[in-house]
Amino acid sequence: MSTLASVGLFLAACGLYGVVAYSTTQRTGEIGLRMALGAGPREVVSLVMREGAPVVATGLIAGLVLARAVSIAFASVLYGIRPGDPATFTAIAALLAIVSAVACYLPALRATRVDPLVALKTE
Repeated sequence: MSTLASVGLFLAACGLYGVVAYSTTQRTGEIGLRMALGAGPREVVSLVMREGAPVVATGLIAGLVLARAVSIAFASVLYGIRPGDPATFTAIAALLAIVSAVACYLPALRATRVDPLVALKTE
């Protein structure tokens, strides 16, 4: 079960990374313009992280609701934990939030390396 959960977490992180990286790549001109006008790396990272935050929040909320429903449905086969165990749900949500933050931070870090002149010439 741990291996399956780890693979699922890895796939979710890769998917989120892919979506945020693609979106960041599409906005290279905008990011370059912002940097040319004086935005620093901190502002660029903040911009990209704010873009990923709603996706992460929606996924966490939907996942928690569905996990609660599934845990109630499978209460008879759960061993050692109560259905809807708050500690388990909190720990998993925190782990997913941390992994999602890293998955959003990597494209944000790459966006700070955009050369404003090159980005402006591509548009």
